[in-house]
Amino acid sequence: MNLKLVILVIFTNLVTVSIAQKAFELPPPEYIKTVQFEQAGVNLAGIPLVQYGSSFEINFDDIMGDEAFYHYKISYYDYDWSTSILPKNEYLDGLDNFRIQNSENSLTTLQIYTHYRLQIPNKNVRRLLKTGNYLLEIYNDDDELVFTKKFIVYRRQAVVKSWVKRSRKLNFIREKQVVQFEIETDKPIIEPQRNLKVMVMQNHNLKTAIYGLQPQFNFGNKFTYKYDQESSFWGGNEYWGFDNKEIRNATNNISHIELKNIYHNYLFTQLSRKNRVYTFNPDINGNYVVRNLSAQNNDIEADYAWIHFALRIPKLKNKEIHIYGGFNDFEIDDSTILSYNPLTRTYEGQRLFKQGFYNFKYVTVDKKGNIDTGAISGNFDKTENEYTVLVYYRAPGQRNDSVIGLGNTTSVNISN
Repeated sequence: MNLKLVILVIFTNLVTVSIAQKAFELPPPEYIKTVQFEQAGVNLAGIPLVQYGSSFEINFDDIMGDEAFYHYKISYYDYDWSTSILPKNEYLDGLDNFRIQNSENSLTTLQIYTHYRLQIPNKNVRRLLKTGNYLLEIYNDDDELVFTKKFIVYRRQAVVKSWVKRSRKLNFIREKQVVQFEIETDKPIIEPQRNLKVMVMQNHNLKTAIYGLQPQFNFGNKFTYKYDQESSFWGGNEYWGFDNKEIRNATNNISHIELKNIYHNYLFTQLSRKNRVYTFNPDINGNYVVRNLSAQNNDIEADYAWIHFALRIPKLKNKEIHIYGGFNDFEIDDSTILSYNPLTRTYEGQRLFKQGFYNFKYVTVDKKGNIDTGAISGNFDKTENEYTVLVYYRAPGQRNDSVIGLGNTTSVNISN
């Protein structure tokens, strides 16, 4: 093989790797807490969905409290989160890679922290020009990547009607929920089997989202998706929750409180619900709300507390127990793991949370990293879940996947 051919092969491989690169979410390190996307004061837990042309905010806490400097970058991705070929000036009006200017130190809290806030648009990033998939990257002053966060910008150009059915398979009829939907566009869709793409999510959890569904049939500009197993989700169970908006008092699900260097809140011991009868318990589908009832500004006056979890079940072989929810975008890491205590015969663990109301559930994780959300809580067709359908379209000649429609539904009125 001559030198030119070797160079060509190496270059081709490098290009292939570059093209195939996928966006990844790097979880924040231990000293970065409570990363939130907010729009109109509402926390967008899980994958944030931002309407095109609207403003939104990203904020987080650094509990080292040393007033460090952070800067940000914004990148654009295709439907499957592979790198887009668009140059930055085609999806960003302005410039990124600027320092986050808005920061405040905590006030009257036992846990010191610095609160950072980035608003978009701002004087540097005037506008996001495209709908679709974005990745926010946060860097420190040494230009080291600290964490990343995915978000999606959408526009309602298509009408999306969706509903939830029970599974047609008898084995799953009491455990799974099936999302079916119709998409109607005001303009003709060219080659819909290739250019029209959808993504379906349960409770804004991108990690369990369903991709790759194609329209089964269409009538004009109306496209119908009436799948069964292909668009089904485990029903799960309602989330547990705790409320420490008043950090000094035992409230919802908190048995007792201790004050050490900071507050420690101990939750009541929970039992497995897998083999129990389903009972409705209102929740916010894995979301959370930061709040201190005594504060005027929750951003800097809400304190942090160690929340102690306890789950009484027999010790499992070759599986771990983790807490799971939108509080950290449904990530499994060292901060969410519980350890078995043979003296109390319970799984126990603790994690640092900012004051507020939080949803969570217990899940099992095997050695391959597979998460079973129903192993402890069970799966029930009656569980109230929220579902989101996102519609992407790449018109002929277009070089990006635009989000042209969004539909929401819940399983409250599930039918056969």
